[in-house]
Amino acid sequence: MKVVITGGTGFVGARLARRIIDKGTLAGPDGTQTPVDEVVLFDVMAPDPLPMQLDGQVTLVTGDISDKATIDGLIDCDDISVFHLASVVSGGGEKDFDLAIRVNLTGGMNIFEALRARASTPRLVFASSIAVFGGDHMPDVVGDHGKQTPQTTYGMTKACCELLINDYTRKGFLDGRSARLPTVIVRPGVPNAAASSFASGVFREPLKGEPCALPVKLETVMPVLGYRNIVEGILALHELPSEKLGDDRAVSLPSMDVTVADMVDALKRVAHNRKLGEITVEPDPFIEAIVRSWPVATDDARALALGLPKDNSLDDIVHHYIEDYDHG
Repeated sequence: MKVVITGGTGFVGARLARRIIDKGTLAGPDGTQTPVDEVVLFDVMAPDPLPMQLDGQVTLVTGDISDKATIDGLIDCDDISVFHLASVVSGGGEKDFDLAIRVNLTGGMNIFEALRARASTPRLVFASSIAVFGGDHMPDVVGDHGKQTPQTTYGMTKACCELLINDYTRKGFLDGRSARLPTVIVRPGVPNAAASSFASGVFREPLKGEPCALPVKLETVMPVLGYRNIVEGILALHELPSEKLGDDRAVSLPSMDVTVADMVDALKRVAHNRKLGEITVEPDPFIEAIVRSWPVATDDARALALGLPKDNSLDDIVHHYIEDYDHG
């Protein structure tokens, strides 16, 4: 079986590729465990070397996801699964509406239509976001069945793709599942254009002995999930029998609702006597407005009932990051 991961050279995509290669099999279009013969990472650019020691173990394809011919050539067999992670992120989408539409919506439609053209009913896992929720009437706790009134272009494009996946699945064109991601922590490397980027920076930079200026107040609440369980949750959602999901194919991955102050406290507990870079608060109205539009608490009862994993504590997430990435 062929596996395609769009956005595959990114942090989550590369970790997912490594996990699939190590696992060796996935549920095929008919639901039976099938050996994975090829893992293809599709992205707009190619890092050198590939992350997660993937050189020589994957096929790398670069191109524009909004180009239909490129995607048709990528999704070229019936025995295939696709993990669609490629996206313009929240802050980037607010600054460039046209790019967000081209990548997130046109790119998504190209993926859906290429899968529809196959003679099988391929499985698709789409990386959505809790940013599909928002608005003046958003409840204090948001569950899978809450009304979607996104307040960012990013969230709007994710909501559109969720609805398309529901309908493409209802019509039998594909077997879609949308993994609604909370903020993913802790991302290594450098900050990205996501409005939530500081939620990784608050751990990453101080551990390197570098200062971290937080663009939001310490009392800001965010649902978060560690990167290890992000990958495990995406994979578990792919493996679920289709009938377990019913007509609502979008599942919010289990998360912890924590304040930024909780993040700082967890960092200090895990770091013990290690010298950390200074953490300051320098509010950025642009970032604050985006973060305020997101849910502050989520009901993950459905995801837990489906067997999707949840972190035990922030401390565990920080320990995992230090084990995997911090060698200082």
